[in-house]
Formats: sequence, C-alpha cells, structure tokens
Amino acid sequence: MSTIPESLEAAISQAKVALKAALANGCKRITIDLVIPDISLKAQYLAWEFAQELSDYGSGLKVVFPDTGAAALARRDWGKTEFVVTDIGSSRTPVETKISDTDEIFLLVCPSAVEVNLVERLCLLAEERPVVMLIPQLEDIMGVGIGYAARQLRERFINTLESAYYFRPLEGAVVMRQYPHLWQVWREESNSGEYFLVAEVSHKPLGETLERILSGRGEEKDTAVSSPRGFFASLRGLFRALNN
Repeated sequence: MSTIPESLEAAISQAKVALKAALANGCKRITIDLVIPDISLKAQYLAWEFAQELSDYGSGLKVVFPDTGAAALARRDWGKTEFVVTDIGSSRTPVETKISDTDEIFLLVCPSAVEVNLVERLCLLAEERPVVMLIPQLEDIMGVGIGYAARQLRERFINTLESAYYFRPLEGAVVMRQYPHLWQVWREESNSGEYFLVAEVSHKPLGETLERILSGRGEEKDTAVSSPRGFFASLRGLFRALNN
C-alpha cells in the first residue's frame, strides 16, 4: 500500500518504482504526475532523475522537451549524454523528424495542453515503444472539458494513458496513486495535521465522486490507516525542495 511521501525525493522514489512496475507490465502510454504548485520549475531536475532511472535503454532513450529552448538548456547543463535530448517539434520541424528507428523509449517532459496534439502524434508514431509523460500539465483537458473536440480528445487519447504515479494535495486531503495499486484518497482528521486513508477506488476520483468520499457519503475503507507523519510537515518539505 502506498503512503504519503515525506519529501520530494520520497515522491520521486515512489514514482520510479511505479514506473518500473508499469513498464514491466507492458504499459505503453504512461504518466507521472506531481500536481504541486510550480513543479514545472523542477522539470529539468526531474527529467534528469528519470533519465537516469531509464539508463538501461542507453542510446535508445530519447528525452523530449516541449520547446527548443528547454531542450537546449538541458543539453548545456547535462553535457554529453548517451541518450538523445530534443524538442517535440513545431510547424517548422514536424514531430515526425524527432523520431528515429533506433529510439526505444521516449521521456516526454512537462507537456502542456498547448502541445497535446503533438503529444498525441508522437504517441501514434512511437507505435509499440513506450512514451513516459513526466509531470504533464494536462489537468484542464483531463478534467471536465467543454465541447465536442475536448470529449473526442479524451476518448481518443487522454483516456488511453496509464497513470503510474499521481500525487495531488488538496485542502485537507490528498489524492494519489502508485501503480499497480488503486487510487487512494487521504483525509485530514479534525485539523490535526494527521492524514488517514479513507478510500481506495479503481478510477481517478474527480468532481462529485471525490466530494462524496471526502464528505463520508462514498464507500470508504473499513479501517483508516494513519500516515507516517503529519502531512503538512511532508508538504512543507516538498515546497522547500521546490524552492532550492
């Protein structure tokens, strides 16, 4: 069973374990989400951490940033690497030019809703090769969405993604998942700073489903499990790591 991470490093460790499990189980379109304010400022650091985790792929690993500037900065800071670092493409350089026959796995760093069509195209071109999306900024698309195009996009692409790791702190609650475990909802009890596992569900709890669970109107676990330490202390550790 997963537990609330006590630091950014602990969250990364959990996510790495979950990623390995998802890949071993044959998952091809994988997301790793840390829904924390300003987490995108740590995109390059996180990309390096997960690139090292995927180092077994050697030159078959391709790390893909959403724009040329971010890719160039990573190449400058990382120096010579066995894996390839590039961007996802643009109108001048189609995404098709970013994929080669020697690629075995793609680590797509911090894609946003702006790049979602390019991300979908890359996944199609990758075929059976895994695509790992690290801290994708797709919450507005993955949520309710408005209009036929948004619905089609969810049905055609977003709903095919497998969440290997998800961590999202809310006011008095935490939603998380560590593959292959179920989605978990943790709730603070009586403003104590101590969090308890109140529900495990098979699908990501959103909207009314999450509200029912947190209000006690949904199906809950018979036994609450306390977190290893007060969650606010854990969250402060995450924020300190982001600000360093």
